[in-house]
Amino acid sequence: MAWIVIAITTLIVALFVVELQIAAPPYLEKTSDHFDGKKFVNPNAGDTHRYWEVLKWWFSGYDRGEWHQLDEDQITQYPPPAPKEGQNSFKATFVNHATYLLQLDGLNILTDPVWSFRASPYQWIGPKRMRPPGIAFEDLPHIDVVLLTHNHYDHLDLPTVKKLYQKYDPKFIVPLGVEKLLHDHGIFSTSHLDWWDHHPISESLSLTAVPAQHFSGRGLFDRNKTLWCGYVLHASIGNIYFAGDTGYGDFIRDIGNRFGPIHTSFLPIGAYKPRWFMQKIHMSPKEAVRAHKYIQSQQSFAMHFGTFPMADDGMYEPVEDLAHALDELSVNEQEFNVLDEGESKVFNALDSADVA
Repeated sequence: MAWIVIAITTLIVALFVVELQIAAPPYLEKTSDHFDGKKFVNPNAGDTHRYWEVLKWWFSGYDRGEWHQLDEDQITQYPPPAPKEGQNSFKATFVNHATYLLQLDGLNILTDPVWSFRASPYQWIGPKRMRPPGIAFEDLPHIDVVLLTHNHYDHLDLPTVKKLYQKYDPKFIVPLGVEKLLHDHGIFSTSHLDWWDHHPISESLSLTAVPAQHFSGRGLFDRNKTLWCGYVLHASIGNIYFAGDTGYGDFIRDIGNRFGPIHTSFLPIGAYKPRWFMQKIHMSPKEAVRAHKYIQSQQSFAMHFGTFPMADDGMYEPVEDLAHALDELSVNEQEFNVLDEGESKVFNALDSADVA
């Protein structure tokens, strides 16, 4: 009996120590109208899944699709990005997962940058990268702005964020509470925003933080202690929507009503199976196409697929299901782009586009 008590005690102490190491510092200011005093809530107070549902999924005998690791010689090699794009053009380059390099209005912007091998607090365990980044970190141009949508490991990768800060000292734009984690690691060039907050970046570029349907947390017991969001960039070429990590909901209508028609959208299509578990927090490809239509997006780009195995959908299922959804919903496939790692698309002020 004694050894059982010792084992349980050791486990509890170990969990406590790990939690202290990895949990994110909480938001405490209580100035947001969707913060209930303890945690943030989703649009329309919609709930995400519960802890028991996580356990149910873990022990339900995954019906996971196939994944395999690709090396650099198995992906198309593209030239490194130029240092800057012209003032009247917009260039989007897919790195992979939710990481894009956006070059517009004379600035270089990175979204949810992740260059680590695993989306995890530790590099010996957790979802590992199945595709190499489309841009080597050393080939990045000078980064002016980093957009972080929430604090999950596949979107806020501290090793990458620290390297970006040390090399470029960019401005980090984050949802409420996430700035505290960066401050704890010596990064103070931050701006923190609530949903619908507007923030200027330069004379010709600003952004608005917009709602998303998701959750936050880096440990076991810090769930929803900081905010999650998407962003709408207000650029000279038009409004650009980066959805971040999100399920589908009525807030899409609100974004479309305020900012549509959208010039370009970046929409997640992966980590959507099984639907009973993932529907509240991740769009399916079909829902991404519906969002594309609802906000009247002239062009959309797929993201959040094929890099880290986060759910039961396989490596190529999101792209295959996206093709079916485009056909079913009568959307031209040229309107919803799936780029290779390192592939770019360039828009000029007249809205024409070229793939690089």
